[in-house]
Amino acid sequence: MAIGYYTEEGLQRIKDELHHLESVERKRCTAAVAEAREKGDLSENAEYDAAREEQALLEVKIGKLKEVMINARLVDETQLDVSKVSILMTVKIKNLKNNATMQYTLVAENEADLKSGKISVDSPIGKGLLGKKVGDKVEISVPAGVIPFQVVEISL
Repeated sequence: MAIGYYTEEGLQRIKDELHHLESVERKRCTAAVAEAREKGDLSENAEYDAAREEQALLEVKIGKLKEVMINARLVDETQLDVSKVSILMTVKIKNLKNNATMQYTLVAENEADLKSGKISVDSPIGKGLLGKKVGDKVEISVPAGVIPFQVVEISL
């Protein structure tokens, strides 16, 4: 698995979810399996099979989150260069087709939330903006076609 870059807030969300899955959901799944096991013949017990499947899926999810944690790197905001676009930067861009101005903060994929203006550095717009400076123009392929943008402002 590749290294993932996270904000302190994003990494904490992953830690919290992992803790919840290990301390709450795992106990709930174990109890559901035990309860279904007590209902008799396991060869014809659909409830037992469903509980075991849910338990297996939970363990896979826990494993994936642990792998994310192992490969996670915390981004040190004090070391970021605001002269060019990188992760954690807030970028104001202008759509050169319709003169609309938009502002996005570039974040790790799992922290992306378009409603709050956070887009993934792995999204088409995020990839297109990485490394650009104020005044740079870039054409980015999006589902609606190729759109020309200009970087208007970069901030933390």
